[in-house]
Amino acid sequence: MTAHQAGLQPPTMQKVPQGVRTLRILGTRGVPAAHGGFETFAEYLSLHLAAHGWRVIVYCQEEGTGPLFGDTWQGVERIHIPVAQQGPKGTIVFDWRATTHAAKHRDLCLVLGYNTAVFCALLRIKRIPNLINMDGIEWSRAKWGPVAKTWFWLNDWAGCWLGNHLVADHPQIKKHLETRVKGDKITMIPYGADALDHADVESLHALGLSPGTFMTVIARAEPENSLLEIVQGFSARPRGVQLVVLGNYEDTNAYHRAVKAAASSEVLFVGAIYDKNVVQALRFHCVAYIHGHQVGGTNPSLVEALGAGNAVIAHDNRFNRWVASDGAVYFSNAQNFAQRMDEILADKGQMLQLRKHGTERFNDLFTWPAVLDQYEQLLKRFTPPSRDS
Repeated sequence: MTAHQAGLQPPTMQKVPQGVRTLRILGTRGVPAAHGGFETFAEYLSLHLAAHGWRVIVYCQEEGTGPLFGDTWQGVERIHIPVAQQGPKGTIVFDWRATTHAAKHRDLCLVLGYNTAVFCALLRIKRIPNLINMDGIEWSRAKWGPVAKTWFWLNDWAGCWLGNHLVADHPQIKKHLETRVKGDKITMIPYGADALDHADVESLHALGLSPGTFMTVIARAEPENSLLEIVQGFSARPRGVQLVVLGNYEDTNAYHRAVKAAASSEVLFVGAIYDKNVVQALRFHCVAYIHGHQVGGTNPSLVEALGAGNAVIAHDNRFNRWVASDGAVYFSNAQNFAQRMDEILADKGQMLQLRKHGTERFNDLFTWPAVLDQYEQLLKRFTPPSRDS
């Protein structure tokens, strides 16, 4: 359905009261969140700023054709951009149309992700202040082919040059960016999450599970997320608990087939689950949370695991070690994973210590109020009280 067919109108120009700060958020699929970490962050930040008197405009990608249209959601203005193209091409078209629309105004822009950072040249030409959250080191991921890696690498550089200021969500991402620009152009602010102190049990029963009888791993089925090593290590012998694996596994994908072939009868593949209540139950009621991500910055899944009070077994790398610190034990391969798992299953005292340290780490660094306040203070540095826009 197009915007015209839905009876919705193009966004109107609003007269902004004197003294109101304005922010435009680009780079996500929109709010409320329905896709991933950046959308969740955009939702929390936009609601936080709106509650503190900001005018916030979020660009939202829609399927279909037709003119731009606008509406308001919980005090946040939304600019909906219909895009006919699918997949990455559609994202690029959406990002370009959002950037050209934002460039018609004089408001501060926050771009989430650098995948089309080259478009920010238009904002610089127009002298529009622009902050970019540089996300992870996307071009280093094994899943991308040469063309995609080149595109991401070029946009990594473009974002560093074209942003007025950069946000890194992890000290190691900041260190990476400092190879391109001076450190005073970068602010490190991690990702946030809500604390989880209860979760529905009925959704577990629907999956044939009970609290405390399973471990959970939530990750895309890609080699860089260590799914094969995790399943191999778990399946090396009977465990007396189940391993619940979330994510899409397709028989046409060789890696997916290898992961499933390595699984013992105690491994349960439940598919991709998007129901928040079910995901929270699988996280909160698990014996331990498994985090196999090898690259990236502050990963939302790991932060959410700490916020749920999980004992965590994480892949041993510089990203995960900073996030979880003493709230996790670390593995590097399938055999090593099996050893770590044996240790914490046999030692309830160690498991309790992991939960305690993980909760403390979460409360120190990753609560939404603290993260969002850091963003607001940074944004205030780059925008004066709003003029009519």
